[in-house]
Amino acid sequence: MTARARTLTPGLVSALSPSATGSPAAGATGSTGPSSRPTDGPARVVVDLDLPGATISRHLYGHFAEHLGRCIYEGFYVGEDSEIPNTRGIRDDVVAALRALQIPNLRWPGGCFADDYHWKDGIGPREQRPRMVNSHWGDIVEDNSFGTHEFMDLVELLGTEAYVNGNVGSGTVAEMSEWIEYLTRADDSPMASLRRENGRDEPWKVPFFGIGNEAWGCGGNMRADDYAALARQYSTYVRDQGGDPGNTVTRIAAGASDDDFAWTEALMRAVTNLDEREGRAGPYQAISMHYYTMSGPWGDKGSATEFSEEEWYRTLSRAARAEELVARHATVMDHYDPHKKVGLVFDEWGTWWNVEPGTNPGFLYQQNTVRDALVASIHFDGFHRHADRLMMANIAQTVNVLQAMILTDPDTGALVLTPTYHVFAMNAGHQDARALAAHVLLPEEPAEVDGRVLPMISASASTTGSTALISLSNLDHAQERTLVLDLRGRTVTGHTARVLTGATSAAHNTPDQPDAVAPAELTDVREHDRGLEITLPAHSFVTVELQLGA
Repeated sequence: MTARARTLTPGLVSALSPSATGSPAAGATGSTGPSSRPTDGPARVVVDLDLPGATISRHLYGHFAEHLGRCIYEGFYVGEDSEIPNTRGIRDDVVAALRALQIPNLRWPGGCFADDYHWKDGIGPREQRPRMVNSHWGDIVEDNSFGTHEFMDLVELLGTEAYVNGNVGSGTVAEMSEWIEYLTRADDSPMASLRRENGRDEPWKVPFFGIGNEAWGCGGNMRADDYAALARQYSTYVRDQGGDPGNTVTRIAAGASDDDFAWTEALMRAVTNLDEREGRAGPYQAISMHYYTMSGPWGDKGSATEFSEEEWYRTLSRAARAEELVARHATVMDHYDPHKKVGLVFDEWGTWWNVEPGTNPGFLYQQNTVRDALVASIHFDGFHRHADRLMMANIAQTVNVLQAMILTDPDTGALVLTPTYHVFAMNAGHQDARALAAHVLLPEEPAEVDGRVLPMISASASTTGSTALISLSNLDHAQERTLVLDLRGRTVTGHTARVLTGATSAAHNTPDQPDAVAPAELTDVREHDRGLEITLPAHSFVTVELQLGA
């Protein structure tokens, strides 16, 4: 770093103005990219359009639906007798909104709930299904009316892929083995026959299967080596059924929380067939990790809608830490797996705030503001830079829980799309595109927030061949920022730009104001001898789509 980083003091607005702060260059290798070097003139984002890198899997834009609060019931599922328009009990408007995002996968049934869930309780006639206590989330009674058939029906309605999470904490090897047989086997095996008795003839495809969840905590309070042994055992019995190569399962071992790199190392030591380039790793093929963003400590995480300027920057700094964690877990994996045969799955990420006043504390219902949108954009920029190892990510969660895409009003049934939903929509062009390095060059020294340098501009880019998509975030709480897109290697024949922001950094959508934060055309884009000059409003997310020539 060419200039010493300064520590940000609370309320120091001037320290975060464009004339006083900077960022490390985004988009190159390393946990946060190399340090920016001071440059004359305005800020620049340098993109080499002719040097595509790793493919950004569409599965990095995955989702998560747990039996938690109003995510499943009232969120996805209202029952066939509901006045809310539905298909076999599944809300039509929620399905339409998620189909518009083209969500690539959906994780279910948990989360912590997964290690209390016994799948056979959720099949057969609903009126005959046994009840259970959802001890983790509200200590309420679950009637199991939404089970395997309902989830797979939802998957098909969404046009997405299933990520089913099995029960290691309180389940058996036989139980998990029978579930994958029930789901994916085509012949007259015992579980395939049971599936047909319950109304489904053809097997489903289940590309992803989780071997427990948070085994270090709610999934059993295990030690790393003990869980690694169980992961090997349980994964062995999650078999690819019937020899159908189109129904091959990727088994995902329950990985670390935050910076527990020793947990990742224990799991990597237990994987086989890593020395040779050919053949699958085994007995599991991926390892997960979890990390949540909050502005305060665990006991007082902060308000979703009422926050200070200091909390704004602290939150964004902690969101940027996610990329550092991905890079460091990936480094551990690289030591054992130089051919990158084991995928990293970031299957729980997002903001976690204190619940909205007056709601059940166990339901984790929170609002979603411009700040949450920028937390998402920062995560995606980091995900794109590590697409060579990161194979999937799942925001927590899709409806009515934590950093949700969609909120449904319990009184009116109204559906609200959140600012985070719009980030997913604006970033859709990155899915299955090839990453491009996006180097941010700023003329000023960077600011330090919460112990790390916080870029005031975050950026990433990708190309599909004839187009490129550039994502830009202005993290400055109060100041707009003009920068130059320095576009190299190919000619640009056209461009369009969109912006997401709000009247304030705490702006959010409600049933009464559903479009307080919504994408709009950005017209403040001008031709420049290096490419394009663009002005980013304060606290905003912008995407620029380029049409490319030779």
